[in-house]
Amino acid sequence: MIIDLHTHSRPRSDDSDLDPGELVRLARQAGLDGVCLTEHDWHWDARDLAALSREMHFPVFSGMEISSDEGHLLVFGLGEYKFGMHHAAYVRELVDEVGGAIVLAHPYRRQVHYNPNPGELLDPLSENHIFDLVDAVEVLNGRSTDIENRFASDLGQRRGLRGAGGSDAHSSSDLPTCATEFEKTIRTIDELIHELKEGRFRAVDLRRCSG
Repeated sequence: MIIDLHTHSRPRSDDSDLDPGELVRLARQAGLDGVCLTEHDWHWDARDLAALSREMHFPVFSGMEISSDEGHLLVFGLGEYKFGMHHAAYVRELVDEVGGAIVLAHPYRRQVHYNPNPGELLDPLSENHIFDLVDAVEVLNGRSTDIENRFASDLGQRRGLRGAGGSDAHSSSDLPTCATEFEKTIRTIDELIHELKEGRFRAVDLRRCSG
């Protein structure tokens, strides 16, 4: 089962051009089996999300992309944004309380992008505390370059973390790009979290799959 774990829609993510219904339609059209709406520092109401899923006849799951002091976190299981969540350690505490999961999104993308020798960043950045706070690393991001994704993959391997994928969609051109393939069928957010914590998934680049 292939799910895009990282997407944004308007107006909840003000940098996105995608209407939620259009985003889901594009995901379904691309052959995805589900999509996660991970708005910036905001969580969908469960009833609104269920209504969208029924209307589109397509599995839609909710998460958040939290902008923390140590990186961007794709958080699954929390129902709201709370003051103090700009601290990654506090996010981990809250997620543990509800049995959720965290994926580190596009780690250090900006540093890699502006460094002519990104390899020299690998040793120091791989020691950062953030890797002790997450369950997986986004190693394929549709808006990252090949170099940035490869760097993320190297970081994950060094820390023994599984690699996930997501489009990071903000516009129609971002779908389909990258996603996560799960070994089992996912029907609920609890099942999604369980499979993330169990590590039964892999990142997939749908652009290469389609030739």
